[in-house]
Amino acid sequence: MAEQYYEGIGRRKTSTARVRVSSGAGAFIVNGKALDEYFSRLGDSKTILDVLGDAAAAGSVDVSVVVRGGGRTGQTGAVRMGLARALAGMNPEWHDPMAKNGHLRRDPRAKERKKPGLKRARKAPTYTKR
Repeated sequence: MAEQYYEGIGRRKTSTARVRVSSGAGAFIVNGKALDEYFSRLGDSKTILDVLGDAAAAGSVDVSVVVRGGGRTGQTGAVRMGLARALAGMNPEWHDPMAKNGHLRRDPRAKERKKPGLKRARKAPTYTKR
């Protein structure tokens, strides 16, 4: 029989992460690599592991992540949200501390669309008087 796991979907910008959490020894695998190997920037792994600290679940759960799309910052936010949702499903008592720290709320910021007549979303062409 397969072991029991809890799943959470996280999204940020154009990234989507499917996170599976099960009881275990603390393994953290992202797209087949270790967490520190996939998210090599120090702040990224700390952002993700803050969720485990808020839930007091560090070292007691195994985490498996499949993340697609976007860049590293978007993927970090997606994994953070998916992990928080999976842990909240695993133990409802962990929901309130994670919600209080904003781990369960989706970050709505995304790239603004380009407008006609402008170079980017808000940058206008250089004004020339003559």
